[in-house]
This record gives sequence, structure tokens and C-alpha cells, in this order.
Amino acid sequence: MSHFSNIKTQIRNLTSLKAALNDMGIDWKEGPDTVRGYKGQTRKAEIVVEQENNYDIGFSWNGSEYELVADLEYWQQPLSVDGFLKKVTQGYALHTILDESAQQGFQVAQQQKNEDGSIRLVVQRWSA
Repeated sequence: MSHFSNIKTQIRNLTSLKAALNDMGIDWKEGPDTVRGYKGQTRKAEIVVEQENNYDIGFSWNGSEYELVADLEYWQQPLSVDGFLKKVTQGYALHTILDESAQQGFQVAQQQKNEDGSIRLVVQRWSA
């Protein structure tokens, strides 16, 4: 029986996911690589975060989104699973918006992190 949990996300862009993990200061490996789990079980993932306890966290493509793959019993991160996913998702959303805005000719006029953890972003585009 597998100990791995697959947690659905709304993450579809690998570049924005990588940028979000970088912003969080998380060391990750690009895959496909192996996520290590209970009793030597493994899964393949496109992003692998190694933990000191040899039980890894991964982000694996399921055909429509990147799922978080991990043996949650051996979670060893400063944030809870929920807190980790919220922070990754927020960073992912920010980078996705920044990339899409830049493609449409917008520039960041203001970016501010609020006390409640939310991010205020103002973009502008000059037209002739």
C-alpha cells in the first residue's frame, strides 16, 4: 500500500512554479526525478524537494496540473502542508500574472507585500 498522497493544485506552468519555490528559498531538483517515500517506495516528479529525513516532496504532472506528491507522515518543512501550498500558490499566481502582463506590454509600477501576507500589484502600459 502506498503512503504517498497526491494533492491537487491549480498549478499548470512549470516556470512559474520554479520561480515561486525560488522566492521561498527552497532548494529543488528538476526532473523527471524520483520522490523517495516510505519503505523505499518512489514516484516520478518534475520537481523534487529533498528533505533531510530522506522522504521527499515532489510536484508531478497529472495531465492537467502539477500535484503535490509526498508521504505526509514524514513532512519536514517549516510550514504545514496547507501553509506550504498556500505560499507556493501565491508565489505561482504572482509570477504567472507578471509573465502574462509582460507579454501584453505591461510593466510593474508598484509591488507591495501587505501585513496580512497579501501582495498588491499595480501594472501599467503606455500607449502611443
